[in-house]
Amino acid sequence: MINTIIILFQVFLAFVGVYQFCISLFGIARKRKTAQHKPQKSFAVLVAAHNEAQVVGALVENLQKLDYPKELYDIFVICDNCTDNTAEIVRSYGVTACERKNPHLRGKGHAIEWMLKELWAMPRQYDAIVMFDADNLVGNDFLMHMNNDLCEGHKVIQGYLDTKNPTDSWVTASYAITYWYCNRLWQLSRRNLNMANYLGGTGMCFDTELIKEMGWGATSLVEDLEFSMRCVKRGIHPVLNYDAKVYDEKPLTFKASARQRLRWMQGHFTVARSYFFPLLWQSIKERSFVKFDAALYSISVYNTFLGFLVTALLYMDNLIPADNVFASIYYYLPSWVAVVAITATVVMFPLVMMLEGIKSWKMYLHLFSMVIFQLSWLPITFYAFFTQNNKQWSHTQHTRVLRLEEVQSKQV
Repeated sequence: MINTIIILFQVFLAFVGVYQFCISLFGIARKRKTAQHKPQKSFAVLVAAHNEAQVVGALVENLQKLDYPKELYDIFVICDNCTDNTAEIVRSYGVTACERKNPHLRGKGHAIEWMLKELWAMPRQYDAIVMFDADNLVGNDFLMHMNNDLCEGHKVIQGYLDTKNPTDSWVTASYAITYWYCNRLWQLSRRNLNMANYLGGTGMCFDTELIKEMGWGATSLVEDLEFSMRCVKRGIHPVLNYDAKVYDEKPLTFKASARQRLRWMQGHFTVARSYFFPLLWQSIKERSFVKFDAALYSISVYNTFLGFLVTALLYMDNLIPADNVFASIYYYLPSWVAVVAITATVVMFPLVMMLEGIKSWKMYLHLFSMVIFQLSWLPITFYAFFTQNNKQWSHTQHTRVLRLEEVQSKQV
C-alpha cells in the first residue's frame, strides 16, 4: 500500500515536471512588438520600507529621474515601524514619508493595506498604483511601460525582476540565474500563451479602480502570490511586461538566503491551503485552463515537499542492506527516460542564460554551485511545512548602496 502511494506521488511529480517543461517551451521565443502610447496615466508610486536608511535614498533618486512626466506621478515611502532615520532621509529628497507604527501587524502586506487607506483619503487620486521595495532600483522607462499596458486595458502588471548584485557571491549568482529562468520560462511563456502571470512582490502595477473594488486583503508572508490568486479567482489575469526592469537586492550569505526562502515557503503553504481547491473547482466548472494552471502553481510548494519526502525515502531505502521496499517510477520505464529528464533539466538553465544575453563565463561556472542552492529548497520547504503557522516577518539586511548606473554598466 505504501509503495503504491510512493509511486502515485512520483507519477504526480512527473506530470507536473512534464507539464511545466511543455509550458516553458513557449518562452524561448520573444514577441517584441508592443503598442506604444503617449504618457497619460497617473501613478502613485509606493515604496515599502522598514529600517532602510542605507538604501532608500538611492531608490528615491532613481524614481525622481524616471523618464515620465513628473506631474503624472508622486512618490510615497511607507516607513513601516522604522526605528532608524529612514523617514528623515526620504523627506530630505522632498518626497512624502508616511510613517506607520503598529508592532502587532508587521510585514509588507499590512503596511500596504494601511497605505492604500491613507491614499484613498488624499485629495489627489491616481489612475494606478505601483509598488517597489526600498532596496530596489528601477529602469528609467518603467512607468512608460506600465502606461502602455494600462492603455491596452490590463489591470495588473508585473515588471521583469532582476538582481542588482548578481556577482557578489555564489548565493546572489544563484538567485540571478533562478530569476532569469523564471522570467523567461515561467513568466514569458505564460504571457505568450495569454495565461495569467504571477506577481513577484515588487515592480507591480495595479489599476486603482480594481484595487478599490477588490481591496488589498493580501497580508500573508507572500502577499504577492496571495493577490495573484485572488485576481485569477476573479477572472483577472496579471500580465508580465518583459521590458520593465526592476533590480532587487539579494542576500549575500546562504544563512540569510535560507531565512528569506523559509519565510516565502511558510507563506506559500498558507496560500496553497486557501486557494488550491477553490481554483481547481472553478477550473473544472468553467473549463478554464488558466485557473487550472494557477491551482497547480499554488501547490508547487507541496510538490517540493513531496519531492523531498520521496527522494529521502528512496535514498534511505537504497542505503539499507536489504531488499528495497520502495520502488522508483523509473524501474517501470525505459532507461532512456531518466536520461532525457535529467538532460532537459540541466540544459534549460544555460539555455536561458544564453537567451538572456549573459556573456560572463564566471556566471556560467555558478551553474555548478547553483545545484546546491536548488537542492537546498528541499530541506527548507520541509522545515517550512512544520512551521507554516509562524507568521513572523523577517527583515533582510542590506550591505551596500548601488546606483542604477552602476548596475546597468556591469555586464554579466
